[in-house]
Amino acid sequence: MKEYLELVKFVLENGEKKEDRTGTGTLSVFGYQNRYDLREGFPLVTTKKVYFRGILHELLWFLKGDTNIKYLVDNNVKIWNEWPYETYKASDAYLSETLEEFVEKVKGSDEFAAKWGELGPIYGKQWIRWPGSNGQTINQIQNVLDQIKKNPNSRRHIVSGWNVADIQDLIRAQKSAPPLCHTMFQFNVTNGEIDMQLYQRSADIALGVPFNIASYSMLLMMVAKECDLTPRYFIHTFGDAHIYLNHVEGLKEQLTRTPHKRPTLKIADKPFWDLRFEDFELTDYICNEAIKFTIAV
Repeated sequence: MKEYLELVKFVLENGEKKEDRTGTGTLSVFGYQNRYDLREGFPLVTTKKVYFRGILHELLWFLKGDTNIKYLVDNNVKIWNEWPYETYKASDAYLSETLEEFVEKVKGSDEFAAKWGELGPIYGKQWIRWPGSNGQTINQIQNVLDQIKKNPNSRRHIVSGWNVADIQDLIRAQKSAPPLCHTMFQFNVTNGEIDMQLYQRSADIALGVPFNIASYSMLLMMVAKECDLTPRYFIHTFGDAHIYLNHVEGLKEQLTRTPHKRPTLKIADKPFWDLRFEDFELTDYICNEAIKFTIAV
């Protein structure tokens, strides 16, 4: 995963200091691109341990069209907990619960989870339940699967997360989750091989980007299998690629480590929408120990 380390090094050396909405401060570069060849193995960062189980559950959660953290909490995945917790803390219902106590309430009560675990119109809604006409919803993922099978040479295999109306409502209401960082992604089919390019408007290089690389590469593999194609390139294009100032030392430590050989990801021979957590098998994942990075909310 030298490509990821090259991104880290470039931003550390060339990033400009910027203030941000979290108040933490960043080193930021606007405009960068990486390309990962999936034929060389699954691009999971090896210079620190990456929480693959959480990445897989999150992707399956998106594909369920879900926007409530209950599914993640029930599967002990914590990556989205802080945002609804901050909303809860600002409410009259808050009784000085810790984050851990809040999560236990979500886990133990469907009613509490329905009221306080909701993140708003994030990825699951936009991918699977985009609001269409006459009260109907649009499953963008299914549309892309159908288009790739019927007209693979099309240049319109696109999934958009940037729903302007939902974003404006989210900003006005000051809901917990920020507007979607993964703005849109596009598939390209050439000679029996399929590529995907993601445009990411905002990227947390230490915490988010290793997840994003693995998640979208896995989605590309799922689409390839469903469409009887060979997954080739995942191209990761960034708007604001940033390192939070409290992540600098951890990333410098990561740059001293030598990448290991990429692991292998196997996906069961099942229809796309039938795939479950147990249908994915990661093997030969050799990595260095984890590095603790504090999330900026």
